[in-house]
Amino acid sequence: MLMVNKTQHIILLCIFFILTADALPQKRLPIIDMHMHARKADHYGPPPLPMCAPVEKMPLWNQAESLEESLSKFPTCKNPVWSPKTDDEVFEQTVAVMKKYNIVGMLGGKPELVKKWMDAAPGRFIAGLDFRLDRATTVMSSDRNKPMSPDEMRTFYKSGGFTVLGEVLNQYAGIAPDDERMEPYWALAEELEIPVGIHIGGGGPGEVYLGNSKFRARLQSALTLEEVLVRHPKLRIYIMHMGYPLLDDLLAVLFNYPQVYVEVSPIASVEPRAAFYRYLKAIVEGGYGERVMFGSDQMVWAGVIEPAIKTIEQARFLTARQKRDIFYNNAARFLRFTKEEIARHHNMQPRRKRNKSKQKVNTKAKRATGSF
Repeated sequence: MLMVNKTQHIILLCIFFILTADALPQKRLPIIDMHMHARKADHYGPPPLPMCAPVEKMPLWNQAESLEESLSKFPTCKNPVWSPKTDDEVFEQTVAVMKKYNIVGMLGGKPELVKKWMDAAPGRFIAGLDFRLDRATTVMSSDRNKPMSPDEMRTFYKSGGFTVLGEVLNQYAGIAPDDERMEPYWALAEELEIPVGIHIGGGGPGEVYLGNSKFRARLQSALTLEEVLVRHPKLRIYIMHMGYPLLDDLLAVLFNYPQVYVEVSPIASVEPRAAFYRYLKAIVEGGYGERVMFGSDQMVWAGVIEPAIKTIEQARFLTARQKRDIFYNNAARFLRFTKEEIARHHNMQPRRKRNKSKQKVNTKAKRATGSF
């Protein structure tokens, strides 16, 4: 008969509980991605296209050559994420990552493509609506420069066409949030309590020279929202891109307007990690951790979603509770999910594979205690 002393008995009990926990199905808690896009593969140019996650250093333009030439030569990262070559692959790769990490995503884009993605992946997306005052809202529009009117938007919303007005992309057209042309849309969103996500942040390096000639860096300031918030205090709005890098402007808005939320994309995946952490830490230390939401802004690069998740998971200055708030709880509150919706998301959890490295450790522990 094998005799064990008290110490070995305790070790054996610990091993039993470790082995039992490791054998049980492990589930991943849900994530709400507040910034996703239904896009065709060639939306940003002929695929495949590279994206750094993260960028290691910012581009430098040698003006003796074109900006495109300089950007193409600049080694922004060693192992870029590449976009797929076909429309089907953009969708398939995006959904594959979403299933792996149990993600429910706010999907912006043209209504026709958003519907196609939602029909192909039931329950995985929340319908959003991309909007710019200088562009047609639908691909079926006969006038490519005519946006959906407020009356058309009201009808479309009430028919279930979208849930979130986002991404509002007026910054690319040099249009500030308080432009008078946006007033009827803000009034509509406040009246119907439509959540709104607005782009207030950077574009690509040299954006103004690459097709969006009216884009302006000054519109990266969260303070550009102030008059809208004064006129529409019940507007449910979140700032996409966190107003990066104008931190003090953002903190001023968060302090004075406690209804405003932010989401972290694409700063969490693309910007240098130290810069993102410095920005996020200041927001959390300022007491605004319950208004920060996760977002990936995956566009045509599904490969940036995982780095964005890991950036939050690996942030040492965040507690486990703060990480869960960013990944799910804050967005669930902002979107006013019911208990039933929250339960459904938690029941969508995928099973994790057993960790083989744990099995090896457990085997060594068995040998050490003579428990075979």
